[in-house]
Amino acid sequence: MKNLFLLLFVLTVFSGYPQVSLNEYKYIIVPKKFDAFKKENQYKTSTLIKHLFVQKGYNTVYEDALPEDLNSNRCLGLLVSINNESSMFTTKSALVLKDCSSQVILTTLTGSSKIKEFEGAYRESIKEAFATIAALDYVYAPKEKNNEPVTISFKNDVKRMEKKKEPKNIVDEVVVKQVATPEEQVYKSKEPVDSKIEKAEQVSKEIVVGDNNDSNILYAQEIPNGFQLVDNAPKIRLKLYKTSMPNVYTVKHDKDNGVVYKKDGKWYFEYYSGNTLKTEELNIKF
Repeated sequence: MKNLFLLLFVLTVFSGYPQVSLNEYKYIIVPKKFDAFKKENQYKTSTLIKHLFVQKGYNTVYEDALPEDLNSNRCLGLLVSINNESSMFTTKSALVLKDCSSQVILTTLTGSSKIKEFEGAYRESIKEAFATIAALDYVYAPKEKNNEPVTISFKNDVKRMEKKKEPKNIVDEVVVKQVATPEEQVYKSKEPVDSKIEKAEQVSKEIVVGDNNDSNILYAQEIPNGFQLVDNAPKIRLKLYKTSMPNVYTVKHDKDNGVVYKKDGKWYFEYYSGNTLKTEELNIKF
């Protein structure tokens, strides 16, 4: 049930933003030893991550067992790494996907667990982080390659018309006529393609709209990896942590954790209270 709520939460937050697409990548590459750990497959993290990707239809391979086409062209795949933000009492993990140029293509939301046993804790936190990827509609679709040069010929197509006589001090106009024939034009179809993205299932949602009174203004103060929001008391109300998407922050809150995001010029705080998804409008001054 917890995983279901997390998946619905991810779909709700991402619905107002451009869909991240992994469709042009044929492979997911999983290291047998992540930089965050000292041993190979420590806490069974490598086998777990490979299993999760395979379940969602990704062609997943270990870093030391690349197929021939991937070995000759590493840009066909994305390399997985773990962003380990664990503290003494909480295990926190996020998955990062990088391309062949080491550019970050996707960073998931951070999953967390308070299980004391490490293997169970990493299993729970990684599964929560993977919900971001599970929400994507993945179907491998390689980029189209066109190695033939595109040639457009205008031979004998332009005819100059006689200049129209105008009174002095008026610039002469030249009328140009262009004739295009199918044999001399190259084009690519721009017809729209049916979308395969399905609308997320609706959940119970409660919206609270704030006002613009000075007493409700939250002032953003920069902290490592994000901001803290302070009221007029002054009291820290929320702590925002950056994600891979602009204007989307994960949130630490006294009672509920969630996401703060900007939509249509306004800031919103979205979180679950029991089975109800709540949305509060925030008046933030950066």
